[in-house]
Amino acid sequence: MKNEWIRALGTMTYGIYVLTSFYKEEVNGMIASWVSQVSYDPLLIAVAVHTNRYSHHLIGKSGCFALHVLAREQADLLKRFKGPDPKAKFSSIQWKRGKTGSPVLKDCIAYFEGQVVDKFSPGNHTLFFAEVVDAKVIAEGHPISSQDYDGIYLGQS
Repeated sequence: MKNEWIRALGTMTYGIYVLTSFYKEEVNGMIASWVSQVSYDPLLIAVAVHTNRYSHHLIGKSGCFALHVLAREQADLLKRFKGPDPKAKFSSIQWKRGKTGSPVLKDCIAYFEGQVVDKFSPGNHTLFFAEVVDAKVIAEGHPISSQDYDGIYLGQS
């Protein structure tokens, strides 16, 4: 990709979220930035997940996920969800199973649980479109965004 294009992409802002998924007893979490509300009625959100991610596999099997909004002060929590070991990601933090069975973090600004209703694979990511089946604001705070986060995600694993 051309350097000028990369610089231009760096000017686009995104929220930085933790996306959690499961299938049966397996759980995982990852950082997600390509996220959007796409409908109000019904309330739908879309997330883009690289096809080689473990979370992609789990969402494909369970048909659901949870999306967590973190505060700027929680940026260190993101490091936990970068690693390859799913068990380490959830050790020593509080979470519970939500309505869909997805892991719901107890320490976040808000969360959304979604049931996948459609998907589209236009490139190296799958867009999962999910109807929100539960959502809650847990705390006040300023959500972390790509302007608070090091690096630009270019869709490469």
